[in-house]
Amino acid sequence: MSHVLITGMSGSGKTTLLHELARRGHRTIDTDYDGWVLPDGTWDETRMSALLASDQTLVVSGTVENQGCFYHRFAAVVLLNAPVEVLIERVSTRMNNPYGNSTADQSLIRRQVLAVEPLLRRSATLELDGRRPVSELAAEIEPLIAPVG
Repeated sequence: MSHVLITGMSGSGKTTLLHELARRGHRTIDTDYDGWVLPDGTWDETRMSALLASDQTLVVSGTVENQGCFYHRFAAVVLLNAPVEVLIERVSTRMNNPYGNSTADQSLIRRQVLAVEPLLRRSATLELDGRRPVSELAAEIEPLIAPVG
């Protein structure tokens, strides 16, 4: 049983990587969807605790203020990064999530890269360049995940 967290700024490639890992047969949870994040921008701690208490191997993605409360429950914390201009380009052109389309969102992302990303970096067990091909990123993360089946 292994739990892996993929974190990073908006536009770093978390969702794309999660989709590739799911395609390869791994159980994944994207906490940007399905009510994992409360209105205050934190994970629902009761729900996350229950998820991480399971014996199922899984990969979780997200970036929230209280994620550090759960780091001890993950075998690895993987930080995806990319230069801020790449992040802005990605969020402004993606079709699956409206966050990042406004100049206010983009300004917030720029501030978070300066203020939040260094905190994520200090706690990460592995940092990967989100500009790399998704197949390479998935191949690098798979050894951190217990075998499927």
